[in-house]
This record gives sequence, C-alpha cells and structure tokens, in this order.
Amino acid sequence: MTNQQIAEVFRRLASLLELRGENFFKVRSYQSAADTIEDWPQPLAELIAEQGAAALRELPGIGEAISKKIVDLLSTGSFKLWDEVRDEIPESTLDLLQVDGIGMKTLKVLYHQFCLTNLDDFAKFVAGGGLDSVPGLGEKLQARIRNSIAQLSDQ
Repeated sequence: MTNQQIAEVFRRLASLLELRGENFFKVRSYQSAADTIEDWPQPLAELIAEQGAAALRELPGIGEAISKKIVDLLSTGSFKLWDEVRDEIPESTLDLLQVDGIGMKTLKVLYHQFCLTNLDDFAKFVAGGGLDSVPGLGEKLQARIRNSIAQLSDQ
C-alpha cells in the first residue's frame, strides 16, 4: 500500500467522522495525519521495515493511536475504527462531494435528513425535485448541482 493510498484512507475516515458528528479535533488529527503521510518521501512500509513501528511516531501529527492504525492498515488492509465507521455510514456517501455545490455542510443535511448515501439515489432525489426541500439551496446553487450531476452522469 502506497503512502497516497494510506493518506486517502485517513482522509476518507476524517470525512466520515465529520459526517458522523465527531469532535472537530479528532477529525482534524486524521486530516493532519493524512497530509503528513501523503507528503512523506519514504514509503511508510519501508520505514517500518527499516526502523520499526516506533519510527512512525516521529512523523509530525502521528501519535501512538494513529501509528497503530497505520501498522494494522499495512498488515491487514484495514483497522477497527475504519471498519466501524464504514459499517455505520456507507463510504459511497462521500461520493456526493464530487457534485459541484455540495460541501460537507450540505452533505450532512442530505445524509441525516434525507438518508442519501450514493450518487444514483441523489440523482433520483434531484430529478424528483428534492433539492427544493433542502434548506439553504437557492436557485443558482440548485442549477449548479443539476449541471454537475448531468456532467457526472456523462462520464
């Protein structure tokens, strides 16, 4: 597993935790770890092989808990919190962030109030006029969202 792949897991975890309503500082710690991992010049698997797992804790933003998660991810392909969060919130929910005009605040509303967890269901929701019932979405933003969905469908 590359550093970029590990970083992507931690970024997605941070987003799912934010969607779940976790503490800002917990979310930020996973985002920070992802930034460090992505930018680290040496593959983490190589670092662990050469210097041991304790070497991970010397990286900025990587403490004991996150270092254990990295080791688990590299050895098993997953870790307990990642599995728990994905069992609770489908990872496909994050795909809605690909839609122009949808940020985390709107995604929280779409997930918690309308139980939307994937692009196909969201496209049907939009086609059925559902955007009118989402608070804070004006006509221009709704048009941007519709255009974005059309472009995503064409890909």
